[in-house]
Amino acid sequence: MIEASGLTKRYGRTLAVDDLSFTVRPGRVTGFLGPNGAGKSTTMRLALGLDHPTSGAIHINGRPYRQLSHPLRAVGALLDPRWVHPNRSARAHLHWLAVAGGIPTSRIDEVLDLVGLSAVAGKRAGGYSLGMSQRLGIAAALLGDPEVLLFDEPANGLDPEGIHWIRTLLKNLAADGRTVFVSSHLLSEMANTADDLIVIGRGRLISQTTTAEFIERATKATVLVRTPQAERLRAVLTQQGCGVADQPDGALLVTGATGEQIGEAAAAHQVVLHELSPQRGSLEEAFMQLTGDAVEYAAQPAGAEDSDLLAAGR
Repeated sequence: MIEASGLTKRYGRTLAVDDLSFTVRPGRVTGFLGPNGAGKSTTMRLALGLDHPTSGAIHINGRPYRQLSHPLRAVGALLDPRWVHPNRSARAHLHWLAVAGGIPTSRIDEVLDLVGLSAVAGKRAGGYSLGMSQRLGIAAALLGDPEVLLFDEPANGLDPEGIHWIRTLLKNLAADGRTVFVSSHLLSEMANTADDLIVIGRGRLISQTTTAEFIERATKATVLVRTPQAERLRAVLTQQGCGVADQPDGALLVTGATGEQIGEAAAAHQVVLHELSPQRGSLEEAFMQLTGDAVEYAAQPAGAEDSDLLAAGR
């Protein structure tokens, strides 16, 4: 378990983390989301004792990281996949980590096989692609078979097969009862992977809830309707105060009514329905809705002159 209480970190005049409190529970994948500059990486560094909080605390299994008896066996972390001596092989890198952490060296081959690097374990890490470096970083995080895992952008640089692999790995680790804390900008992946979400902006907590509750709370419920009598149904639903929007394929997207209510209204007016599908909002929509005021670096829409310059390649 990871617990933050009143966690605050200042760098000079910059307030990177501001009175942040949250709990990451075992047995679930917890996504850690926020715009650029929100304080996610700083929070993870504080959790791992790489920075000292200005005030407040963050504990792993009830203790600060620096007080853990066997930290590499208690906590596995991936913050920077390039943090490997470029002239060391993957096997040599994992070997010195195992020796330093009191981990049996037999574990090296196990994690190399798990992340798919066995065939290139003897090659220089400096020649690895970003995706291969990510896999090596994940191998290092898993080396001590820890109960708590922290990953910062673990899918960065991975191809589609690799993304599917890391998604499955994270879910399996949580299913084993481990605490899995994952920071990512890939919202579609977090929607498919995370059971819970912790969302921050400008260093402050915006939301801590399940992924489903986060999406439901921040997006409008809609129902996709297909009918050969679209105009008639539109008139009925509009009269009842519903919002009705045309879709490119001829369907109607209805807001302000449940599927049951739409079905009953259609039956009462003898409208034939071919489809009645409640639509779940996306994590991206919910994220944009709740973090819009916390974006530090927001691009402005290009005006006519800007568009001309971009088109001219200037």
